[in-house]
Amino acid sequence: MTGMDFLSGFKKDVYKPDILTCLANLSNDEVFTPPALANEILDLLPQELFKSKETKFLDPVCKSGVFLREIAKRLIIGLEKIIPDEQERRNHIFTKQLFGIAITELTALMSRRSVYCSQTANSKYSVCTAFKDANGNVKFVPIPHTFKNGNCIYCGASEKEYGEQTRNKLESHAYEFIHMTDKQIKEMTEMKFDVIIGNPPYQLSDGGAQASAMPIYNKFVENAIKLQPRYFTMIIPARWYAGGKGLDSFRETMLNDNRIRDLIDFPMASDVFSGVDIKGGVCYFLWDRDKKGDCKVKTKKEGQIISEMTRPLLEKNSDSFVRYNEAISILRKVQNKNEKSFADIVNPAMTFGYRTFFKDYDLKNPAVGYVKMYGNLSVGYMEEDRIIAGKEFIDKWKVFIPEAIGIGVLGKDLLKPILGEPKTVCTETYIMNGPYETKQEAENVVSYINTKFFHFLMGLRKNTQHATQKVYRFIPMQDFTQSWTDEKLYKKYGLTKEEIAFVESMVRPMDANTKDEVTEDGADDE
Repeated sequence: MTGMDFLSGFKKDVYKPDILTCLANLSNDEVFTPPALANEILDLLPQELFKSKETKFLDPVCKSGVFLREIAKRLIIGLEKIIPDEQERRNHIFTKQLFGIAITELTALMSRRSVYCSQTANSKYSVCTAFKDANGNVKFVPIPHTFKNGNCIYCGASEKEYGEQTRNKLESHAYEFIHMTDKQIKEMTEMKFDVIIGNPPYQLSDGGAQASAMPIYNKFVENAIKLQPRYFTMIIPARWYAGGKGLDSFRETMLNDNRIRDLIDFPMASDVFSGVDIKGGVCYFLWDRDKKGDCKVKTKKEGQIISEMTRPLLEKNSDSFVRYNEAISILRKVQNKNEKSFADIVNPAMTFGYRTFFKDYDLKNPAVGYVKMYGNLSVGYMEEDRIIAGKEFIDKWKVFIPEAIGIGVLGKDLLKPILGEPKTVCTETYIMNGPYETKQEAENVVSYINTKFFHFLMGLRKNTQHATQKVYRFIPMQDFTQSWTDEKLYKKYGLTKEEIAFVESMVRPMDANTKDEVTEDGADDE
């Protein structure tokens, strides 16, 4: 590709097919950024950045090189009057303004090919003639994990899994940007990057059962902020809003950081990454070091902005992010009642001490001294004296709710509560709420769970498949001496016609024939 070919890729009157639109993703955790999305993210930045020959950009997680390539296109146009000579302009941009850290040796080659039009920056085919080094400013440095007590001290990778991969000379996923020492962070900070931008790897296997995984995208965000750029933007999974393994501290920091000025939310990841299943959707944001205030939150669906609102990221009395702007007024009306939370009567997982995979119970034959066990997609019986925890609940009425259901989309993950009579227990597949003294009280709880109002408030916190105790925090407690309907709840909380219409539109019909979507515990949730 010649220098003019590089320019023609963004001239409106010349069409050149873009190979970066056709790349298959590395995995659900390492996905390539489509060029159109890269440009949407770049549009968030002040455009005068692309008219200054002093602006420095860093992509610390280069895969295809799309961010650096699209930045280069903008700079080549933006600096045309400042540096009229095209070759001199390109040399300045590539050597002084664009920097990248690749996540693998392969993506380093791909990124250089995208940015310099050559996999070696100093070849005769490179659009930059000033590099002496083959790597240019897109580096890949293979580094080892630093293990202590079985895990990497930087990223948390399991020594059992990733130490073995290193010994076998397989990809160890020891990403340089999140394995920097304090000294290296200080040295990189002194480079004074104006913009850090990228699409980081999302998670690593933690060596647990059933392909259990831990998030790592948060570590890229945290290290980027440590470098104190003027602007910082990344596209990451949206699970951090309310869930995610080990993300409590990260979530608290993000939601209290009033330098996040824009947040673009995609409840369906397929609207961004075709063919990739990222439960809970994705988002990208703009962090502005020098400006503080409320955040402009936009929701996008099928390429269109369907909602926009400037508001704090953290609502009063909340510890999670409410992703739907239209829900804010409803949530505030509920919270103004100052009622206790339904989460207070939802027990932690494993109330009776049995994991999801426990199957050592008779599936058919009840007998004297047996209790009914609700397990993973099955119901059976076992001896009461074998129950190892929660014995005080055995003879009480209770309600069982699936612990994992659906995909984390508001209104689509419908709970199928089970009325638990005395002498019933459950495995970790279900979470118990209660106990209740009478059957009528338990049935009234079921009536409440079966409302759209209940599911709507649950969905504000449930953006993964798991429905642990904390997803019920926004749901208020009710008087369970009576049954509940949506009409009674809408009236109690003073919802307007517009608010009722939004709830009704977001939660699919509560059809008794809806297919049960209980799912096994797994890695999709991090």
